[in-house]
Amino acid sequence: MASDEGFSDFFYAAPDGLKLHARIYGERNAGGWPVICLPGLTRNARDFHELALHLSSKVENPRKVIAFDYRGRGQSDYDPDIGHYNVGVEAGDVLAGMSALGVEQAAFVGTSRGGLIIHVLGALKPTVLKAIVLNDIGPVIEAEGLAHIRSYLDRAPKPKTFAEAVDAQRLVHSADFPALTDVDWARMVRAICRETAAGWVPDFDPALVDTLANVDFSKPLSDLWPQFEALAAVPLLAIRGANSKLLSVATFEEMGRRHPGMESVTVEGQGHAPFLETGDLPEKIAAFLDREEKQAK
Repeated sequence: MASDEGFSDFFYAAPDGLKLHARIYGERNAGGWPVICLPGLTRNARDFHELALHLSSKVENPRKVIAFDYRGRGQSDYDPDIGHYNVGVEAGDVLAGMSALGVEQAAFVGTSRGGLIIHVLGALKPTVLKAIVLNDIGPVIEAEGLAHIRSYLDRAPKPKTFAEAVDAQRLVHSADFPALTDVDWARMVRAICRETAAGWVPDFDPALVDTLANVDFSKPLSDLWPQFEALAAVPLLAIRGANSKLLSVATFEEMGRRHPGMESVTVEGQGHAPFLETGDLPEKIAAFLDREEKQAK
């Protein structure tokens, strides 16, 4: 049963038995493609709360929306083997969640790491993909952007109060996100942190940071162009933050050349990754899904 916040919690077992979590919005909606939301490296299902509410209740064609917590994030169990914190295992976890929910196909919204998982799903089980929204991610990851992520994760502050947590996020990210309002910053903190007796802490397994320890940022990172090209027949909306350090303009433009049907949106005043609940992004995403589903019939 849905909570007063518009969603219900769903727990299921990963292929290796780990207990994982997802939020389900509009669980009784059955009229259109369901939407699966996949967050970034250290993020969780709360990132998609406002977008999920919009897609599940504030549009003419309300959809079921499923937002996943990967292992080690949010309400999912931490994995004692940090080697399992990789996109291949996480893609398998998503497929297990879909199976547990009886969802055979869906539209996917992937932010950052979530978009990489979509590339893997396209290789593992392409029939599950009805449409794709990639949020500030593509087949080429700029080493500078990933190094920036590791840098602020390594130096993450330990705020005692909510106000200190908001100030800490502003200090790190405000240069890339001048478009954000006070409300946006507060919502961000509530999405990525949890309150404990010690203060506001990031809501993920600290061991996740160790998965970036051996990356050589002086060399180009491996690309996923073959996997991206395999998605050519799937409708695609690609979103890029104008100030993104992770997804370059060159890669964004090349994605459009290799996927001629790709729709693209550049979000001014935001970096990696744009907040999908801001501006007219919810409306654009909903319209894209409605349009593509109508054409598929």
